[in-house]
Amino acid sequence: MALFRFRLVNSCLRRALYAGSGNSDYLLERLQVCSGEDQVFEVVGKNKAKLNVSHVGCAVGMLWQFQKKKQHMLRTVDCIKNNPEFLTLRVLAENKITLMGDSMLVDMLYNILRLNVDPHDTLVQHLVSEAWLRLDRLPMSSLSKFAVCLHDHLQHSPLMGQITNILDQKLSTIDDARILTTLMVSVSSLVSPRLRDALISKADDLLPPGDPSSASRVVRFLCNIKHSHWQAQPLVALHLLMKCNQILVQNVCRLDAENISSILGLYKKLQFDNCCDFKLAAKQRLLELIDSSTDPFTFTKLFVALSPMASPEIRERFENTVLLLADEFSAHQALAVVVALEEINCRNLQLISKIASVVQKNLHVYRPKEVTRITQTLYLLHYQNPELFSKLRNSLVNFLQNSVFPYEVTMLTRVLSILPCPRVDEGVISRVEAVLPQCSLSDLNILAVAIPKWMRNDPSYRHNAPSKYVRLLQTLNHCRQERLQTTDRLDVVLEELLELKYPKISGEWLEETMVTLQRMMDQMNWSNILDLAVFLTRTNYLCTPLMDRVACVAIKDIDKIHHSATYATLLPFAILNYDPPGTDDLFEVCIQHFTPHISSIDPHLLVLLTYALAMANCFPEKLIREIFNINFLSKLDSQLETLEDAFKIQIRLRLMELNRAVCLECPEFQVPWFHEHYCLQRNGNGYVTVQQQKNHRMLGEVLGGMNCARVAVLTPYFYTVDFECVLDKNYQPVPYIEPNTLQIISGSGKVQWGSDSLEKNRNELPPGAQRVAVDFLDSRSFCKRPFSHMTGRAMMRKRHLEILGYHVVQIPHFEWNSMELSTQDARKEYLKKTIFSDLPS
Repeated sequence: MALFRFRLVNSCLRRALYAGSGNSDYLLERLQVCSGEDQVFEVVGKNKAKLNVSHVGCAVGMLWQFQKKKQHMLRTVDCIKNNPEFLTLRVLAENKITLMGDSMLVDMLYNILRLNVDPHDTLVQHLVSEAWLRLDRLPMSSLSKFAVCLHDHLQHSPLMGQITNILDQKLSTIDDARILTTLMVSVSSLVSPRLRDALISKADDLLPPGDPSSASRVVRFLCNIKHSHWQAQPLVALHLLMKCNQILVQNVCRLDAENISSILGLYKKLQFDNCCDFKLAAKQRLLELIDSSTDPFTFTKLFVALSPMASPEIRERFENTVLLLADEFSAHQALAVVVALEEINCRNLQLISKIASVVQKNLHVYRPKEVTRITQTLYLLHYQNPELFSKLRNSLVNFLQNSVFPYEVTMLTRVLSILPCPRVDEGVISRVEAVLPQCSLSDLNILAVAIPKWMRNDPSYRHNAPSKYVRLLQTLNHCRQERLQTTDRLDVVLEELLELKYPKISGEWLEETMVTLQRMMDQMNWSNILDLAVFLTRTNYLCTPLMDRVACVAIKDIDKIHHSATYATLLPFAILNYDPPGTDDLFEVCIQHFTPHISSIDPHLLVLLTYALAMANCFPEKLIREIFNINFLSKLDSQLETLEDAFKIQIRLRLMELNRAVCLECPEFQVPWFHEHYCLQRNGNGYVTVQQQKNHRMLGEVLGGMNCARVAVLTPYFYTVDFECVLDKNYQPVPYIEPNTLQIISGSGKVQWGSDSLEKNRNELPPGAQRVAVDFLDSRSFCKRPFSHMTGRAMMRKRHLEILGYHVVQIPHFEWNSMELSTQDARKEYLKKTIFSDLPS
């Protein structure tokens, strides 16, 4: 009996043991412990008949994980694709699609695409089709991964529309920032304004402080939603952007060169300049990565991100490295490098030639936008290679003749117009004419500039009055008029106009554009007046009804406008020298709005804002004292090192001009003048033009001798006056005792300043005498319309010269060059009347 019981227990134990071992999956365990692709393929090769759906999913997932852990240059995706066992896995996966769970299905699609399987492959298509059938039941984590898979090739498909709809319905259930931000980027081109705002609000709630990946995806989403200026976005979006920037600053040590390069590129597209803290932190991080960035991929990312901020020593080191790595660059790495060379204004001809040779080898790889960028960049770098430019031109022409996209035709036409070409192909002109009715206002404006360049280069135009170009321009003008007259949405017009960073709209075009904007003034509100203000500033056109509307809306809804947007809002009023009804209220409201946030504004932006206020004769004490202290100026110096060279020069100049304005107009602030050395370096040796010499002789005849007028006089605080003369108490010219203080070197027009010239120039005047400054003003001192209205900058100069003791005589170019003053006698009489008639009694 005991023996029977023992056998029974032993049998049960064996059955239990057998059942336990049967539940374990030996093949799955073997795949999971593989340490490389070869081991995975070995297991697959030996067990083809035994592989079930879980094995296939695990094997493909392992293959991608191994690749993901490697540096980009060390990945061996092509070797995996060509392995026969990978083909086995693909066939098995396609046969077992219906057996896959929802998460496994999406994971399989994601991993297959990451292993560079063609999106048109039948496996990919079947996986997408099956996932589409299960779309409504996919968990949100899988839905976000599925959206990533579709983003490159099906971004605007009905399937993405369905995903956007599901996101809208289930947004409240998402509690993971990674899932949310991934979906936000994927559907960014399809979201409605309502869903956009809901996503921004949700992201603001969910975004954790230690997640730079989610923060960078939010920045990409804000960039993708296509606002023409980041400050024009809703307050919650701006708050979110600032929050993302702060997260990125705090976690910059976790970012690599690729991440940093991407973020800086997004900031540039957003026109987000209030990010100097991130740039400073990023610069330090990139410097740490220099020694480890030795392969072409990582070095290219490092070079693109760091070179604009780098010191001359680092740039020289980079240039030497580029020369060493150039032959290893891929087509797109070479493109990224040559664009970066343009950004830093590189003049190393050997380096430019080397990169250009790599570009030339890969010319067949580039798409239209890339060929356009290459051509423009090499042209701006003054690269000389007729053979390469001929190939680029042929490539541009071929792309243009086959393009059906208006923006692409416009882009190609613009770049073709900068290349020397004696004759434009008929096919090119026909293609341009065909897309004109579909072009936006910015496209039409670009074409209106490019076509005349073709005309000037084509010798046949002079002998063919009813030219093909004339007909093309007539068609273009008709399309532009129709678009302006029929459009009824202000936001669309502003978006199209602001696509051009520096619009060259003039004459009739500009007048009709302003008429269109005035026709839609009832649509102007706090969300679009910033775009309107930016456009008015860029065009230098004083349209008082539009300016009045901007002022009215800004005063009424200042709380809805981000504090950083006050600069762009006030700038047209300062630059265009316009005082609308209630201007004092506008400036006061804006100053009160941004003053509590002074510490959150980057120093260089604060300088620009304060300078704009100074042009308008407005000097808030708190703002002035914030800028002119040692801590602020030290921080400004540090942050200037992160800016592009041209922008850096502009900020330093504006700081000098602001320092001068405060010293002259607000002596009670006791701000010292500390730009003497800077101004001496900038001025150096001046030059007198031939026209100035002619005018000097004419003034001498009017005043009774050339020694009664001095040319190009440098005043205290370093204004340069075209001509200076002194009139005694009876308004008679007083000859200068020392006419050689300013010497014009014979024949060259060069002006030589003596070391003590400023002191000599300020000799005491005779009792009752008046110092007179005669300035000949060119078009830069006036608005484009009305052309006689002086700009804020010209008016500030006049104020300052008057403070310095001058009676200022300003001679506008439109009067001096008019038909009425076409003779020497008429000009002399004009000078006599202008100089002597307005003197104070």
